[in-house]
Amino acid sequence: MSSQRSTSSNKITDDELNALILRLQTLLPQLDQSRHGRVSAAKVLNEICSYIRRLQKEVDGLSGRLSQCLDSMDLTGFDAEI
Repeated sequence: MSSQRSTSSNKITDDELNALILRLQTLLPQLDQSRHGRVSAAKVLNEICSYIRRLQKEVDGLSGRLSQCLDSMDLTGFDAEI
């Protein structure tokens, strides 16, 4: 017995995959289809991965700045009110 199932409900069609790639492409202004025409799926996926990594670094940086701001604030009076 194989652990992989080959039911049609788990398979994605080429059309569905292409539609998903086009939706991802719209999230990246640098890959705007009107300027660049058809872009390969591999390029879209690579750009999306890079974009997600940049966003994660930005989130990490902002989180660190927020922590520093909160640490520098005097919250003892605020805590006492609660």
